[in-house]
Amino acid sequence: MNKPKVSVLTPVYNTRPDHLREMVESVLSQTFGDFEFILLNDSPDNAELERQILSFRDPRIRYEKNDVNIGISASRNRLLSLARGEYVAILDHDDVCEPDRFEKEVRYLDAHPEVGVVSGRAVYFPNGGPALRLPQENDVIKTTLLERCCVLHTAAMLRKSVLDENAIRYEAAYSPSEDYMLWIRLMGVTLFHNLPDVLVRYRWDGTNTTNRQLGRMRDKTVQIKNVAWRDYPFSALPLVQSGWLKLFTFLPVVKVVATPRKRTFYLFGVLPILQWRRQKW
Repeated sequence: MNKPKVSVLTPVYNTRPDHLREMVESVLSQTFGDFEFILLNDSPDNAELERQILSFRDPRIRYEKNDVNIGISASRNRLLSLARGEYVAILDHDDVCEPDRFEKEVRYLDAHPEVGVVSGRAVYFPNGGPALRLPQENDVIKTTLLERCCVLHTAAMLRKSVLDENAIRYEAAYSPSEDYMLWIRLMGVTLFHNLPDVLVRYRWDGTNTTNRQLGRMRDKTVQIKNVAWRDYPFSALPLVQSGWLKLFTFLPVVKVVATPRKRTFYLFGVLPILQWRRQKW
């Protein structure tokens, strides 16, 4: 079986059937079709939820079920272990993708091999609301992450190799802000980018996790920011850097991307030709 380009990862837990169907249909109608769609049921006793998922006949859907409820972080990590794609696209169980979301994110990651995380903007629904404005460039994103989460998790696409090579996963100790901690762990090993486009519609109606767990999220955010400032003091923030080796001083031929752990050389900025790793920090 050929590996898909993208693995779409969605944990579901007692999701409303109408919200579930709207979410699934937004994935199946993407303009980019080379993906597997893994839905992991963390409410195994919910027979209606399982019936709804199995009613879709699209072969790109992979349905998995936990034997018992294991929680959101453990479920996200299980999804990562199941993913076969080069890229993983995150989507929460009640949000809706714009039709060209995957196409835009894949195009960006293909063209920028030094970038490990790409995301974009969202609009609130069903009651309407302006698109979330987020910093776009890597350096601004990372300095902003020291103060607040500015990478929209439900709209993000990640390079799976970056997660695997650096043994980075979701951490239950920081749930329900496990996504924010994920970005903090990734800050020192890869580049980030936020597209200016609206990629998802973010459900905001009193039923989503953000609304239900605001107090706990605030507490965990404080803890995460303390970790961020400890690991990445502003004056020594290990921003991933890049530059070009030029032929005849003006023709860019090889792009060099440096992180605290390695340097990678890309011919014409796309084709990786050499990698050098540090043995120790």
